[in-house]
Amino acid sequence: MTKTRVLAALVMAPAVIAAVLLLPTGWLMLLSAIVFLLALWEWLKLAGVEDTLARSSLLASNLALMVALVWGSRSSQANSLPLFQLAVVLGVVWWLLALLWLRHYDFAARPDSKSRMLKLAAGSAAIVPAWCALAVIHHDGQHGAGWLLLALLLVWAADSGAYFAGRKFGGQWFGGRKLAPRISPNKTLEGVAGGVGLAMLVAICGALVLGTRAAQLPAVALVAALTVLFSVAGDLLESLLKRHADVKDSGTLIPGHGGVLDRVDSVLAALPVFALGKIWLGF
Repeated sequence: MTKTRVLAALVMAPAVIAAVLLLPTGWLMLLSAIVFLLALWEWLKLAGVEDTLARSSLLASNLALMVALVWGSRSSQANSLPLFQLAVVLGVVWWLLALLWLRHYDFAARPDSKSRMLKLAAGSAAIVPAWCALAVIHHDGQHGAGWLLLALLLVWAADSGAYFAGRKFGGQWFGGRKLAPRISPNKTLEGVAGGVGLAMLVAICGALVLGTRAAQLPAVALVAALTVLFSVAGDLLESLLKRHADVKDSGTLIPGHGGVLDRVDSVLAALPVFALGKIWLGF
């Protein structure tokens, strides 16, 4: 399994990097829409929608929303995507609400229609703003592709930093307290701290490569830290959905990695936060 996982990662990572750096924004939006909608397909199953026709209809409605956002922005100024930016703000608001959900494990846990509707709405609130954030970041100026790649690198660095810090220092700094024991028992506060620290270092180095002024580096580091914290929330929310559904992985599409949602759960929360922070703080 480990060998398969590594091989899959060696294929996926260069493909993602090449797409971000080489594709124009429009083509990247198309490709990422396919990936995010595949993740939504798995989310809908975790929400309890087993019927293929029903899931297809829900997927089509989210695709229609994406198309409507593109259509509504077609006459915007060259460097402005106001509807996409609005979706980014709404996405951050949603993830702030999701933090409250994570504090109440049993909320929407029952397999009834009310819980299902809430999880369906949550899926759209996670997928569509993340896709909009990807477009906003990539479309922004000369270094848009570089900033989007940096946003993704923050998530990847945080995963690595959390893994190694958790293994080395887990249980030593915060009195043995776990991050969310009922949702993800193996995640430690030490791991989160290590992930945030490494991501901030990557953010500063990346920002310097992209020509950011020294005076803006504290803002970049702050946004990086917030981005990582929300990426952890994205991972935890998917773990919560999987525990409610009593499954290990969201799917089986990626060998050794589970489903698409298992790979992009952190990114769904990270991208809107990074995009909003970049817009707000102006770097």
